[in-house]
Amino acid sequence: MSAMVASASFTFAPLQLAPAAISAGLYAKRVRTLRGTPRAVPGWRQASFYAGVALIVAVLVSPLSTLSDELFWVHMVEHLIISDAGALLVVLGLTAPVIAPLLRIKLFDRLRVLAHPLVALPLWAIDLYAWHVPALHEAALRHDGIHALEHLCFIFFSANMWMCLLGPLPQPAWFGTAWKAGYIVGVRLFGAILANTLLFGSTFYTAYAPGEAAHGITAKSDQAIAGGIMDIEAPLLTVCLFCWLFLRAARESDERQELLDYASAQGVALTPERAARAVSAGRGGELRARIDRDRGRGRDRD
Repeated sequence: MSAMVASASFTFAPLQLAPAAISAGLYAKRVRTLRGTPRAVPGWRQASFYAGVALIVAVLVSPLSTLSDELFWVHMVEHLIISDAGALLVVLGLTAPVIAPLLRIKLFDRLRVLAHPLVALPLWAIDLYAWHVPALHEAALRHDGIHALEHLCFIFFSANMWMCLLGPLPQPAWFGTAWKAGYIVGVRLFGAILANTLLFGSTFYTAYAPGEAAHGITAKSDQAIAGGIMDIEAPLLTVCLFCWLFLRAARESDERQELLDYASAQGVALTPERAARAVSAGRGGELRARIDRDRGRGRDRD
């Protein structure tokens, strides 16, 4: 492996790096605007966002990017890093106030439908499988523009898929813990089908032949390694997501009950459904502040 990395080199791909630079700049500007207000972005979320962007950029400029044009399994590692790690970290860095200016633009507000669980998961799966169709996959290897589009699609649709679980957008009332667990299983199932197709199926890609010959690996082995990597990475990520889901469910249950008890103590009407929506969207603090304002208005009327 060290010999492989030594034979590769760092690359500069403006088409792929420009979106990352623009996103980081806009995020930093919004964070500065919110600083010192009740809607300030927590430090850990900022660190998560910048880590996600840095990870994506590092992959795209490192020797891994060069090797991904030579070996299919390296290309698979590249895609898993930017979609399962980079995009996930970026989504963790988002809060409702951060994306609020974007949603005030009518076009982007309408695109919120893409983050509905019943839309996001199929879109992610279609994107995943489409870019592994041999003709489209190998076109991305030959053309920089298509390659940049491929990476943008992986990042966008993966981030959109993670948004249902980790993002600040409100989700349907029915999308509770059980459905989120099923959603995670669905994501892993789609990935497992592709992984095992690569692992046990025929050889699909010929464009890697020169690189495979140079590195002394057969096309079948190259593809099988890629499938094996997916089969190893998926369960590890799934376990982490289920642990997160369990902890989040417990925290949300406690926070929801605290809000209901607080509202009752202040004499403010609050339904369990409203409390659940606020907590699920990470806006429990805002709802508590609104309860305080409603209490104050009630006292003024008295």
